[in-house]
Parts: sequence; structure tokens; C-alpha cells
Amino acid sequence: MSNNHKLLGNHSHGLLFIVSAPAGTGKTTLVEMLTKEFSCVVRSISSTTRPKRPNEVDGVDYFFVNENEFKKKVAEGQFLEHVTLFGDHYGTSRHQVEQQRAEGKHVFLVIDTQGALHLMGQVAATFIFILPPSFEELARRLQQRGTENYDTLAKRLHEAEREIATSTAYQYVIVNDKIETAYEVLKSIVIAEEHRIR
Repeated sequence: MSNNHKLLGNHSHGLLFIVSAPAGTGKTTLVEMLTKEFSCVVRSISSTTRPKRPNEVDGVDYFFVNENEFKKKVAEGQFLEHVTLFGDHYGTSRHQVEQQRAEGKHVFLVIDTQGALHLMGQVAATFIFILPPSFEELARRLQQRGTENYDTLAKRLHEAEREIATSTAYQYVIVNDKIETAYEVLKSIVIAEEHRIR
């Protein structure tokens, strides 16, 4: 046996992790922290038809595509999963995920509950749900972001209720009260999953 066994990154074929949470819960931040600490962890970049926000970079945050391009990808079966949220389309590239896993990378899909529920029972993956400490705190975080107007905020909070109701279908639930603690829990799950006998 080789003695250069690492905390993470010992597989020749990576695992798949699905992370869902209401907007403003810090799911992307937590996954980004993981990719910075471990080179064997990557976040799958979704394609979307929604407009680019000022701080976003094409190919880093999302692949921004138009409606026709998106429909073409759907028709060609290029997506592992795809959903429509608030009138915008989001999809995960099947090829990208398979390629990264073949390189020994653990791939994280940060996706909506609709997409996650669709994948349950279809793919071998670890399903993780991130909860806000409270509904009030979630509303406060969303308001602080300043990216939503009142109507969108109300829609997002209504959507959050629906999403939180599905959290019982996931294998793990992490409450993001303090980001450092939530991160330690997430990291522990990934380490445990890599070392689990399948």
C-alpha cells in the first residue's frame, strides 16, 4: 500500500456531490471554500439563460447562453439535469461532470431542489442540503445582498419555503449559522464519503 494517502483525493474516479439550499444560504461560498482547500474538489459550472449580474464572470460563475442555445442542448441530451426557475433556465453539462470525475475530481453540483430531486435514484451521488439558521435570517441575508427588488425577494422567500420542505429527502442537512462551523461539517462529510466502502 502506498503511504502517501491524503485526507482527500485518493480516488482515480471522483465522486458526485449534490448541494441544494435556498438563495442566500451560502451554498456557493461553502463549496468555493472546499475547492480552494482541496485541488481534487471542483464545482460544476451550470449553463443559464438568466442575465449576468455585474460581479459575475462567464465560464466561472455560469456559462451564459441564450434561450435557443439552451433548447438545443436540451434536445441533444447534453444536460444531466435542467430546470426553469423564475423564468430562467439552468442546466448541468453531463460531459463536463463525467470528464472531471474521470480525472479523479470530486464534482459538486450546486443546484435547485427540482434538479436534485430529479437526480435522486438516477445517479450515485451524495445529497446535501444547507439550511439557514432561521427564516428571518434568510430574509435578512437576501435583503443585504441587494440583488433583489421587493417582488423578487417575496418570490425567493416563497420558493425557499418550498425548498426547505424537500430537505428531508437529502442524506445530510447542514445548518449554516456560522460559516466556519458549516464548512467543517461539509468537509467532514466529503472526507467520510471518500473513505466509505461502496
